[in-house]
Amino acid sequence: MYNSFPWLEAIKPTLSGAHCLKRALSVFLLLSVYLGAPPLRTSGAERVDVIVRGGTVVTMDGASRVIEDGAVAVRRERVVAVGTAAEIAARYAAARTIEAGGKVVMPGLINTHTHVPMVLFRGIADDLVLLEWLQKYIFPAEAKNVDEQFVRWGTRLGCLEMIQGGTTTFVDMYYFEDAVADETARAGMRGVLGETLIDFPAPDNKTWDVGISYAERFVQKWKGNPLVTPAIAPHAPYTVSTDHLKQAHGLSVRLAAPLIIHVAEDQAEIKTIREKYDASPVAYLDSIGILDERVIAAHMVWPTNDDIQTLARRSVGVAHCPQSNMKLAAGVAPVPQMLSAGVAVGLGTDGAASNNDLNLWEEMDTAAKLHKLFAKDPTVVNAREALEMATIRGARAIHLDKDIGSIESGKLADLIIVSMDSAHQTPIYNVYSQLVYATKASDVETVMINGRLIMDSHRILTIDAAAVRAKANEYRDRVRKSLKGE
Repeated sequence: MYNSFPWLEAIKPTLSGAHCLKRALSVFLLLSVYLGAPPLRTSGAERVDVIVRGGTVVTMDGASRVIEDGAVAVRRERVVAVGTAAEIAARYAAARTIEAGGKVVMPGLINTHTHVPMVLFRGIADDLVLLEWLQKYIFPAEAKNVDEQFVRWGTRLGCLEMIQGGTTTFVDMYYFEDAVADETARAGMRGVLGETLIDFPAPDNKTWDVGISYAERFVQKWKGNPLVTPAIAPHAPYTVSTDHLKQAHGLSVRLAAPLIIHVAEDQAEIKTIREKYDASPVAYLDSIGILDERVIAAHMVWPTNDDIQTLARRSVGVAHCPQSNMKLAAGVAPVPQMLSAGVAVGLGTDGAASNNDLNLWEEMDTAAKLHKLFAKDPTVVNAREALEMATIRGARAIHLDKDIGSIESGKLADLIIVSMDSAHQTPIYNVYSQLVYATKASDVETVMINGRLIMDSHRILTIDAAAVRAKANEYRDRVRKSLKGE
């Protein structure tokens, strides 16, 4: 009993009998309350695995709670409780306690649209128009370099970058997606992942029939995995025929899988679909029965007002990629109008070949400022809305908001701890503004996904960072040679 409290050990010689010990313990309890220490846990305390305590908990739940000196209790893969540090200490005892004093504890970020292995093409060609960028650089580079090992190493690098920046969930469509899923699970990340289906030969599947068979096997293999949600991913309405779009959607329905697709990305697509089907891309997809609550539509830069109402009515999720859209001069998506109509809009980076990173903190900052400028209204897409798009609104956009996107009892424990003591974050008046307009990816210290620590005080626990960076530089040299015809 004495050894539990070092100060009692010091006065032990002066204590004689149970009466004195009882008085000493009473004094200790009073001092604990006075000094703000958590109360002693009783033998009836509920056991949990981890308690994160002492930070400002930004819940992003329906009540938008910001809990100063808060705490989160986690058992296995789920949040058991969230409240003040005193409330959690009074009810729960943990095998491990993580101190977060002076920091922000918040939901992990959700990247709603990526082509993750394309980090190995980061910076390959910039400042070009879309068709030149694709036809002269991206398509040739993919044809000459993309194989399963390329995808594996690219996924490792992408996961490393995202974890370090506090992204816990991402949505991906690329080739060799089974390798993407395998590496995602190994890294401990959460992913909604789909094999790209397209009407011309891809690096892995050379025909539509082979591709759709691969996609079906992929979904069946990964369905029910705690980290990977397998999806069907037809590329776009201008690269996939009507019959094939219907086939992909039918597979999505039959397998109860999400459907990922690029929609209304640029004016060239709008022109092509209008000339071919006399409709906007959204109206065309709706007319053939593709749009429903499974769909995650990437970009959505050019929807009409009627299209926006259709998206809301069909419960389609939208992935807004402001930096990629800006860099390729694709346009400015009508995000304020979509939000007002009730469309679930999340934030995405797109592939790093057109961004050039996977940094959602930059996307938040850009989204808020871009739409203010474009609308000539500084009140649109405020800081809290931008943070919501990276968390709970992003979760809604990818149809996983019952499990992720906020810190709530019963939800999956995808949490990040963000340092708030750097020069660029000082002083703090409003936590939402500070997170969106001042915080950097490097301020993320600790990442928990599915109740498991993936990064602990900046130390990545699931990926050999040095090996990944070295291999990425090897691929850079290989890609350079391939484009020179060597």
